[in-house]
Amino acid sequence: MASGLTAAFLNNRRSLMWSLMRIVRDPQIAEDLTQETYVRASQAMVSGPVEHIEAFLYQTARNLALDHQRRNRMRKGVEHFDATEAEMANIAADQPTQEAVVIHRERLRAFEDALSQLPARAQQVWRLSRVEKWPYPKIAAHLGISPNTVFNDVKLALAHCQQALDRLDRG
Repeated sequence: MASGLTAAFLNNRRSLMWSLMRIVRDPQIAEDLTQETYVRASQAMVSGPVEHIEAFLYQTARNLALDHQRRNRMRKGVEHFDATEAEMANIAADQPTQEAVVIHRERLRAFEDALSQLPARAQQVWRLSRVEKWPYPKIAAHLGISPNTVFNDVKLALAHCQQALDRLDRG
């Protein structure tokens, strides 16, 4: 039965495309919908035979074209393409600029350098608190120190790193 569909499609392909062109008025879209017609028809024939293959092809093509037109009308009600070229050029990219990447890398390097200058326990407390997201009581128990000491070490680390970033921003 698939060979019957293929033969009917190939014999009527040009006519199907012109029928679609009258509805969508775009040769590329008409071509795409013509191909989609064949795919949809072959999928439908898997579930059972079709008596009038040509009529089925034309009806499928028409339905696809009308669905396409309906989607376009709905899109036009929501989308607005009235932006000027200048406005389009001013839309922010979703990727950072090269300059921003370099600045962020410098800040990260300065932060890591500042962190490495701290005493080992303050570094470990900061890592467990900020990277591992451990609560202060868990860090205190793990390291055998008081929660107040954990708080002071985190405070020291953050202040020291912030000062390093401030120096970088000023200089």
